[in-house]
Amino acid sequence: METKVDVSTKKYVFQFGGGKADGDKTQKDLLGGKGANLAEMSSIGLPVPPGMTLTTECCSFYSEHEGRWPIELEAQVRAGVSHLEAETGSQFGDASNPLLLSVRSGAAVSMPGMMDTVLNLGMNDTVVDGLAERSGNVRFAYDAYRRFIDMFGDVVMKVSHDHFEDAIDSLKVEKNASLDVDLTADDLKELVEQYKAIFLEHTGQMFPEDPNVQLRLSINAVFGSWESDRARKYRQINKIKDLIGTAVNVQAMVFGNMGPNSGTGVLFTRNPSTGENKLYGEFLVNAQGEDVVAGIRTPEDISKMESAFPEAFSQLVETTKRLENHYQNMQDIEFTIQDGKLYLLQTRNGKRTGASAIKIAVDMVEDGILEKEVAIRDLVEPAHIDQLLHPQFESTETYQEDVIARGLPASPGAAVGQVVFSAEHAEEAAAEGRKVILVRTETSPEDVGGMNAAQGILTSRGGMTSHAAVVARGWGKPCVAGCGDISIDYGTASFTNGESTIKEGDWISINGSTGEIIQGNQKLVEASLSAEFDRFMSWVDEFRDMNVRANADTPEDARRAIDFGAEGIGLCRTEHMFFEGDRIDSMRQMILAETEEARRAALDKLLPFQKEDFRAIFREMDGFPVTIRLLDPPLHEFLPHGKEEQDEMARKMGVSIDAIQGKVKSLAEFNPMLGHRGCRLGITYPEITEMQTRAIIEAAVELSQEGVSVLPEIMVPLVGTVEEFVHQKTVIEKTAEAVFDEKGSTVEYLIGTMIEIPRAALMAEAIAREASFFSFGTNDLTQMAFGYSRDDAGKFLPEYVNQKILKDDPFQSLDIEGVGQLVRIGTERGREGRSDLKIGICGEHGGDPASIHFFYELGMSYVSCSPYRVPIARLASTQAKLQQN
Repeated sequence: METKVDVSTKKYVFQFGGGKADGDKTQKDLLGGKGANLAEMSSIGLPVPPGMTLTTECCSFYSEHEGRWPIELEAQVRAGVSHLEAETGSQFGDASNPLLLSVRSGAAVSMPGMMDTVLNLGMNDTVVDGLAERSGNVRFAYDAYRRFIDMFGDVVMKVSHDHFEDAIDSLKVEKNASLDVDLTADDLKELVEQYKAIFLEHTGQMFPEDPNVQLRLSINAVFGSWESDRARKYRQINKIKDLIGTAVNVQAMVFGNMGPNSGTGVLFTRNPSTGENKLYGEFLVNAQGEDVVAGIRTPEDISKMESAFPEAFSQLVETTKRLENHYQNMQDIEFTIQDGKLYLLQTRNGKRTGASAIKIAVDMVEDGILEKEVAIRDLVEPAHIDQLLHPQFESTETYQEDVIARGLPASPGAAVGQVVFSAEHAEEAAAEGRKVILVRTETSPEDVGGMNAAQGILTSRGGMTSHAAVVARGWGKPCVAGCGDISIDYGTASFTNGESTIKEGDWISINGSTGEIIQGNQKLVEASLSAEFDRFMSWVDEFRDMNVRANADTPEDARRAIDFGAEGIGLCRTEHMFFEGDRIDSMRQMILAETEEARRAALDKLLPFQKEDFRAIFREMDGFPVTIRLLDPPLHEFLPHGKEEQDEMARKMGVSIDAIQGKVKSLAEFNPMLGHRGCRLGITYPEITEMQTRAIIEAAVELSQEGVSVLPEIMVPLVGTVEEFVHQKTVIEKTAEAVFDEKGSTVEYLIGTMIEIPRAALMAEAIAREASFFSFGTNDLTQMAFGYSRDDAGKFLPEYVNQKILKDDPFQSLDIEGVGQLVRIGTERGREGRSDLKIGICGEHGGDPASIHFFYELGMSYVSCSPYRVPIARLASTQAKLQQN
């Protein structure tokens, strides 16, 4: 049964042309970017061929109603065609005075090349002769006809373009023609007949002669291309969400292929790679737009257009300046010259590199084109900043044939090295001065030495917040995680994708920004930050009112965080410190201990190490707060699980291998993420909390006495009840008072907790009466709210996103509808319990721009993220403010 809706008052078609338009640039959601900008350009008097835009709502209706149109759309399209006829003085389907049309897509967000286009629509056997007579150019008319059959066949009827290309190539060989333009009018007449035969062979029907049938089928093809595999994949990769479909733009054709006084081109108003204020683009004489990008003929640099079309070029230069000033952004423009007259077919904000984005923003502000706030809000994306902070490949195009696998882009940047399969081999290689890529099924804290030594990390399992991903991002180290395309065999020290086998010592390159694994040694370009970058970020900080901290575990991390503009440490994880040097032996001695006395003896050995770690970090963060998380992971993570490593531990500890294996077995848990960890360890073994507190407070007091401004914040992890927090708070306060008595001096410090268990968010008001601050650990909060293991969810989350069960991987971008409500509840109830409660976020979502906008809306005090994400968070938090105002 056909669904009927009342569309009698609903406008589905918006007209433009003749210096006026029904729409404008603000209506991108309805008219798509192309349609909105065509309307805008027409309204401000620029030379735009007249046309009409079918709204994105039409596409949505088409998709939801099995290819049907809203019941009034056909009449509105007919009215649109009449508008075009009136504006051009020609008639659709009239052989003596034909109107030809282009049909193009245009979503609210630019998706170049992802959806379909049909040009020269309206051609048939009688129209082609009329066009030849009216133009006085038979060759031009038949060139337009053969192009239309090709495009209509390919886009609308799914006859592969290759069939048509084979035909023209064969004809060029037969006629001894090097280029398409070398074919004569008679040659093209012959080619049209061949094309119609190809169409009949592959569709079983004659080429449609009725222009109205051609138009409807072409509009349907553009609607349908919204759900094509390539369009869906592009939206997924670029995180384009919440769009209902593409608009369709139907315009009167203008022809760049009418002869030597015509042409077509594409340009950017500034260089999209460098930002240089100079026109950047290409054009072709006697061509249509498809020829510029097809590569059949080599286009000319846009600068040479001045000699070919001096008057049109002068007008084009003036128009580019006008458009930049009007849109307050660098523009990407498509144009056609027909018999010397300039027409604009499209303008949109041009895509650009990170370096270009920064330079363009700074130049436009300094040239008085726009204000700082606009440059910050509109011209630079967080992804642009991300590009600038990591080494990149010199070219991503040259290596495509060498890509052997793809995984998750877990940590951006590019790395090149020889393959190693163990952390030990990575450290040995680094000591010898060799660059390596550490390849593991998955990583654990024991691998941190090798991870640090490697240029990059590749894992076959794990997700975007797996151990490898989190640590790599913290270090700014490229990482590809969850690469299920490869199978790793530690026994033979090799991995394979089923076709190629890579052995230890072979060179590979990884692109952490795209997830690509490339065979061989690719050339890298080091990241460098320009003076424009520093200037732009200083503007960002002028408007920012949310603090940005860094997750940092070492003095080196802290120093890097300060360099990137961090205003403190929001998460210092203490567990990584225990793996350095001989400390792991003392840690393992504590774990093996059967009595409190023996545990305290082992902890006494760790105390000076911990204190020195904190002294070094506090010194780097002079004047900034440092939030230190007490021991969080379960104790089994500090023990070896391989027989060889267990033998070595037994020898060092002076105990039997049975004792080691017995302890490993006794600590084993079915679900360690929900097991004996976090504050549960501190409650079971309060001496651990005491040692860590003493190390923190002693370091703080000693440095304070040396004149360093120290602001320690002690964070209790994995709290689910008020009683758990109070227990640990009591141990911390008692230990701190003892240190103050011993040192004869005090420092101010805070005690707070991570909100990472759903119950803690629900009990936030009561917990806040005892805690001085909250820090949301959204990685674990997401895991527990969804019931997903973050290390295993990579097996199904990509399919969930692909099937639109989830909008995003919730470990990459916060699930605002679900997990976000727990964060909102925790924030609001927490401030009900303590009005001055400091609230932050220290999960990986603290560096995700979309999540940061949500945290800003909630009024959080700060976000904390990996050092290399600090500039991104600075920009995103400022954009959240400016977009809210």
